[in-house]
Amino acid sequence: MFKARRRHTPADTPATTKSAVRLTQVTKRYGDGESAAMALDQVSLGIPAATFTAVMGPSGSGKSTFLQCAAGLDRPTSGVVQLNGQNLAELGERELTAYRRTRIGFVFQAFNLLPSLTVEQNITLPLRLAGAAADSASLDGVAAGVGLTGLLHRRPAELSGGQQQRVAIARALITRPEVVFADEPTGALDPDTAQDILHLLRQAVTDLHQTVVMVTHDPVAAQHTDRVVFLEAGRVAHRVDRPSADQVKRVMSELRRVR
Repeated sequence: MFKARRRHTPADTPATTKSAVRLTQVTKRYGDGESAAMALDQVSLGIPAATFTAVMGPSGSGKSTFLQCAAGLDRPTSGVVQLNGQNLAELGERELTAYRRTRIGFVFQAFNLLPSLTVEQNITLPLRLAGAAADSASLDGVAAGVGLTGLLHRRPAELSGGQQQRVAIARALITRPEVVFADEPTGALDPDTAQDILHLLRQAVTDLHQTVVMVTHDPVAAQHTDRVVFLEAGRVAHRVDRPSADQVKRVMSELRRVR
């Protein structure tokens, strides 16, 4: 596991007094006129630093669009997105690409590993793209933290699905980003492996003081987080702190009934 540090909760961490992610009146509209579709509708939300947040909602509620805009992968139609105080709208495309590469980590359901590269090369790819050398101590530490010691010279095809997702998590953490965005990170995994991955993400928060924002449809995954934000019709509809799977299921059932 990751090198041990004092465990903490959001309440006893000074860093959580500021928002790692802040959306202010964010709207995302696709198309024009009567055919326009409103994916996000005046969303305002702050996500504290060093916390684990899940974003949930029924199909079509705006979860994926939320992640795309919050992570700087797509520009909102209006409103402001800030990561640790940086207004992403102030960055040009080249600057935004560089910012994402070094300041934001991504973990996706499909792993998104390059099959021709070794585990080590996949992990260190963000550093190499940024023109930075991979520090061997940092690489070894991250690899050990996600359980990949001894596997660095293998290629993705030689790994299980769970091991490939561990590589993706290590790649997301190698630059020590300000925020890690995870999009259905356990969706392609069996339940036992999914639990292992969720524990790794949880430990990235508690031990490394990372901020993790995870889009998921799974109530069991959500109960590993500090807070769940529920979207409906592109708006924040509900929030639950210290969620249980049963609480999440109840809220999701209510949101589906009102559609």
